[in-house]
Amino acid sequence: MLFADDERSLQELMKRELPRMGHEVTVCPDGTTAAQALERAPYDCLLVDLDMPGLNGIEVIARARSLSPDIEAIVITGKSSLETAVAALRHGAFDYLTKPCKLAELEALLERVAEKRALTYKYRAAKRQLERLEGAPQLVGSSPQMEQVRSLIARVAPTSSTVLILGETGTGKELVARALHEQSLRAEQPFVAVNCGALPETLIESELFGHRKGAFTGAESHRAGLFEVAGGGTIFLDEVGELPKAMQAKLLRVLESGEIRRVGENDTQVVDVRVICATHRDLEQMVQAGEFREDLLFRINTFEIHLPPLRQRPGDVPLLARHLLARFRPQWQHEAEAFTPEALAMLEAHTWPGNVRELANVIEHAAILCDQPPISPAHLPRRFGQRKLRPPHFRTTGVTLRELELQAIQEALDRHDGNKPRAAEELGISLKTLYNKLNQLEQQSQS
Repeated sequence: MLFADDERSLQELMKRELPRMGHEVTVCPDGTTAAQALERAPYDCLLVDLDMPGLNGIEVIARARSLSPDIEAIVITGKSSLETAVAALRHGAFDYLTKPCKLAELEALLERVAEKRALTYKYRAAKRQLERLEGAPQLVGSSPQMEQVRSLIARVAPTSSTVLILGETGTGKELVARALHEQSLRAEQPFVAVNCGALPETLIESELFGHRKGAFTGAESHRAGLFEVAGGGTIFLDEVGELPKAMQAKLLRVLESGEIRRVGENDTQVVDVRVICATHRDLEQMVQAGEFREDLLFRINTFEIHLPPLRQRPGDVPLLARHLLARFRPQWQHEAEAFTPEALAMLEAHTWPGNVRELANVIEHAAILCDQPPISPAHLPRRFGQRKLRPPHFRTTGVTLRELELQAIQEALDRHDGNKPRAAEELGISLKTLYNKLNQLEQQSQS
């Protein structure tokens, strides 16, 4: 640890007390000396006064982070204004203490620093392992809609703005959030994903903001919340529309002040976290119904990204299918024909109510059944199999154009024993068009 302060009494105090707390310390009398010490040796933590001769505390922090991006910095200042703290946080400080500070407060803060560093190391190890197993997350697709999504990500990722990702369930909102994080200046810091809809209402506050020992039944030790775990990085609040109204108010306060309070504690602590939210719900409609705070919607909706459903970009289905197949069958990723044309046509013609998540399940099913490529219609789930259509029931008499179309398709299929490519060729339409018509006609026949 490096300590820098021009007060002689504090220098002597830290020389004595920091080793007692278990830290090796180098004490410097000013910012210039501290910068020189940083050039000579690496440090895990920097404890620095904001106002010193030579370089000030913020300048020392900037120099330290240029040499070691992982270093954690704590500012000690006699100026107790929030503006001073925010200025330090914007330059990478972990937190701040005001003079005169108590040793117990300093010790607790250093414990939080150690806890954060341990969590960061675990996160990075898990991330490396996941990328080795599955590869880095990718947004797959060449459709104009996906190109627009990529363009928006590239524009907003380098900023610190709050982003709201909108889209149906299963469209890949977390992938967009991860892409925002990976392309930001926080890419080397933690990315913490939270499914707000999966957290029990009684534990949401503790999960997000942490708690102290004894705060409630079962709180047997101090615990950092997910906002603290994500310190310096990004927290992704998925399904933010599921938060109860009481938690919406607390989240709004965090977004406005940058401060959190652990359950059972009176003091607040400042966190440096970028917030990305996502939902499949219509938040404006929820505001009108009194289910979501309008001021919170304004706060999280600084920048919107709409993720299109898969049915609106059917041309991306073959790319996604091959990408997903490479996940389940890595040895097939270089196969030129991993799918038969008929199987791809069936996939493209499907409406995909479950979006990419449903496609992933279908491809996994096919990969289990198929021993050798290519994947054919026989390897797809039963709902994609051969289907004998019955003419739909019409309320009016006579023969309609749609009924004639159905009869022509059914007769062509019968003549070719259900072989759809041959039936499509005879009818003078593409295989994809045939599957689209079959889906449309089947829906009519079931209505």
